Amino acid sequence: MSAPAVDAPAVPATRDGGPAGPAWEGNDPAERRARASQSFWTAVVGVPAIFSVLRLGVEAGGELQTTLLLVANVGPVNLLAGFLTTAARLLSTGLVAVFALGAVLRVSVERMPAAVRRPLFVRWVDITPAWFVVASFLLALVTWQLLYLPLLIPAFVAAFQLTPARLHEQVAPRLLLLAALFAGYAWLLAPTLRDAWRQGELLALLLLVAPPLLALGVTGPLPAAVIRPLASLTEAAVLAMLVWAALPVISTPVLPLTVTTVESAPGVTEDVRGHVVTVDDVNVVLLQERGGVRYVPVDQVRAQVLCPSEEELPRHRLRIRDFHVEDSLLEGTGRRVRPVHRIDAACRAVG
Repeated sequence: MSAPAVDAPAVPATRDGGPAGPAWEGNDPAERRARASQSFWTAVVGVPAIFSVLRLGVEAGGELQTTLLLVANVGPVNLLAGFLTTAARLLSTGLVAVFALGAVLRVSVERMPAAVRRPLFVRWVDITPAWFVVASFLLALVTWQLLYLPLLIPAFVAAFQLTPARLHEQVAPRLLLLAALFAGYAWLLAPTLRDAWRQGELLALLLLVAPPLLALGVTGPLPAAVIRPLASLTEAAVLAMLVWAALPVISTPVLPLTVTTVESAPGVTEDVRGHVVTVDDVNVVLLQERGGVRYVPVDQVRAQVLCPSEEELPRHRLRIRDFHVEDSLLEGTGRRVRPVHRIDAACRAVG
């Protein structure tokens, strides 16, 4: 008597009709979504922490003992404050780029077969709540230099797919709305554009004029043939941009730069330029700008002034409605509350 036939276990099929692979291959949409969410939030939380640690090592000149000294005296609040004032611009730039490129790629991928693997930026956009995207643009709005703020216009349009057709159903009102928006933008920047033309600041002119025009054509979808190579290219480009922009962020000091006047002998004074690590009842510990740690007895300190670093000195003479183009909205508002004081002569003499 023959053995009864045993039905083979059913093999689940993918949306394109082919057999699905085992669960560990990541064919489950919920599993892919969970992995994308984990990778995205790991990058958002882990990158600032890594940068903070690297900054201490760079500021210590790569010396182990000096790094340990900074770690012992620079608290987490100082690191967080230093990161928010310097690296927040870098973090918001990366997020804005990811959301803008990911949104364009997402509307393009929707026209392709379901079996095609979705690019990384698309998966990140899929799992990111809208409030976080808006918060990223708001962070960029208050931390980017005014000179680069126009770049947020095409990025915002791309991230939310704001095509001109969404302004109004009819063509004539749509054109009137676009004309009004461009007229308001031109009125706001007219004095700055004139000054940039007179001073020969061609790069500033390009950064102020081109982005609004670019916003008219940055929405998707893209041709299917360019989606896959463009996705790989943009991911590599964003990573390279972040690495390039991270170098000055990592090298930005966490501690304030000062010039300390020290009287080592009666009538003999010396100006020491460096960063104050800590102050106690015995010594003032200075991380000298040219390297090395110096312990100065408290009773030898005669004066101390706060100095700007070279990166803080302005390079352009352009202003936008009383705000310097190299200031962010946050910095410009702060300067109105408390105007910048004149640089002390000791800073120039030692620098």
